Amino acid sequence: MSQESPSLLSTPISRRAAITLMGAGAVGVSLGYSRLAKPQPTIYQPDNLSLPVQLQQPKQVCVIGAGLAGLAAAYELSQRGFVVTLLEKSPNLGGKIASWKINVGDEEFRMEHGFHGFFPQYYNLKSLVSELAIEENFKSLESYSLVFRSGDYEPEVFRPSHSSFPWNVIDLAISSPNRLRWGINLLKLKHLQVFRAITGFQIPRTFKTYDSIAVADWAGQDFPQGLYDLYFLPFAKSSLNAPDVLSTGELLQFFHFYFFGNPEGLAFNGTCDDMGTSLVQPLAQAIAANGGQIVPQATVSKIECTGDRITGLTYQQGDAQPDVPFWVERNELLNQNGKRYYGAGDRVYVAQSEREALCLTCTHQGCTVQPQPDGQFLCPCHGALYDAEGRVQRGPAARDLAKFAILATAGDRAQLAAVVPHAPAAEVAITADYYVLATDVGGTRHLFDLIEGDADPNLKQQVSQLALADPFAVARFWLDRDFPWEHSNFASLSGYALTDSITLYHRIQQQFIDWHARTGHTVVELHAYCYKEKEFPTQEALLTTFEQELYEIVPDLVGATVLHRELVNQKNFSGFPPNSYEQRPTTATSIANLMFAGDWVKMPFPCGLMERAVSSGLLAANEVLHREGLQRRSLLSVNPEGIFRI
Repeated sequence: MSQESPSLLSTPISRRAAITLMGAGAVGVSLGYSRLAKPQPTIYQPDNLSLPVQLQQPKQVCVIGAGLAGLAAAYELSQRGFVVTLLEKSPNLGGKIASWKINVGDEEFRMEHGFHGFFPQYYNLKSLVSELAIEENFKSLESYSLVFRSGDYEPEVFRPSHSSFPWNVIDLAISSPNRLRWGINLLKLKHLQVFRAITGFQIPRTFKTYDSIAVADWAGQDFPQGLYDLYFLPFAKSSLNAPDVLSTGELLQFFHFYFFGNPEGLAFNGTCDDMGTSLVQPLAQAIAANGGQIVPQATVSKIECTGDRITGLTYQQGDAQPDVPFWVERNELLNQNGKRYYGAGDRVYVAQSEREALCLTCTHQGCTVQPQPDGQFLCPCHGALYDAEGRVQRGPAARDLAKFAILATAGDRAQLAAVVPHAPAAEVAITADYYVLATDVGGTRHLFDLIEGDADPNLKQQVSQLALADPFAVARFWLDRDFPWEHSNFASLSGYALTDSITLYHRIQQQFIDWHARTGHTVVELHAYCYKEKEFPTQEALLTTFEQELYEIVPDLVGATVLHRELVNQKNFSGFPPNSYEQRPTTATSIANLMFAGDWVKMPFPCGLMERAVSSGLLAANEVLHREGLQRRSLLSVNPEGIFRI
């Protein structure tokens, strides 16, 4: 079946009928949005004075976390003359867009945490790309498909439209093969309220009204069923938060940023190579070129706070497990052989006794090993085998599983510290004028546990209340068979038990395009945005389900040989549950020289995913610049308010 959008001539619905359907017929012409002059991005908090751009007196900034937020903050501040030290716990920079080397047979590839789309309204991220002159590292994917498992709906296809509200909704109604199944009846009060909510986004009013209710509960109140199935459910999950635990206020912001307030269309770019090569490395090189020091494998061991200021921190550097204590949550879903398990995703620990735990992260590629009936541990990804004490019995792993001391327990938590078989790495002290904390939610909680001194207890409580989303998982398969595919090379999927999207890497990234050209083989990735741990408690269950669903999604691959597979399974995406907006920390904190950056920070304008991370980092940099009397960077967003706000 062809997925081309229906032409106007073959469509029984007229433009006027579509306007009437969406409740905009009488006011459509007066809304001020034209196809000839689309709205321009909104500048957030512009400086009205002409201020200096470059710092004149030396100032030190320490940025903790080299994901997109930390990289953006470090980049901007290093450009302005600050002496920047960027600390990253992982050996790989980039956080959720990091990449690393893997081997498939005799071939070497770059693996990453899953496909990410770069949307045209990512204005602040795009400005960095432009300044770095790396536009050629990105390519258009031309279209974006949404494919449904059941036969109730035809596939949706989104393309660049460059139309703003209400024209983007009108264009969607005209092109959608499911337009008669949306189920909207504006004569029903509830449907009218839904329409007003999704087209009238406004900070903070929308959050005051809708932050207290979960999306699933909101949609259960006589919501237009087709609208929910076709758009709200798939896009809610693409926020990396499940509808039953996602604030409706956050979803309305998400929709406003990606669709109703966005005049750029839904098609997007992908990277020509892995994201580490295409984006992270150029950012890191620019920071280093401006004198910034980047320290990978740096584990912060202590943060000192005196009065209302951070007065210093220390860190250890090295590839061994650091002996810095940390807390992990009990995992009740993993309860084999009566043992206690802690953590989730690819960071799971099993208590071997009251005083010792074993890390179940395979030392080969980071999958979580599974306990076997004979007491051994088997890696479900590549077959490495360890004995009951974590010693390697069979490769490809070369190092034993790491051991940890259980220092304390408190309720459902345990405090662990690595058992280091050699002298711990020397501590390095840093004293800076400003600190930018740009780690993920788990890292931020951990760092606040390390603060010694007089940190504001209210700020500590805000940090402790930050939520994690349900875990996500990515399975990438190397297969010995090509196959026909009529949808977009990245497509969202709806209706499967686990899989939410599929990416055909052998049609997108050059390393896989070249491999496909040489061998005829393919590379396919399936992504689960926010699965429930009780349904898939182990990585073995994830891999088994992913492979089963792959053959249902692409029947032509039944019987193909899986040459290699990689699993990424983590629980570190930010959660946005009901009633979390009011207590969410902002960029500036009650600690005078500490700024927050990350996609979990309360943002003053609409943004999402990678753009939210980058924008938060630039906001943190702007706060430092403002305090030093320097010109702030212009930050852009879509129109910050919906046109039918009240």
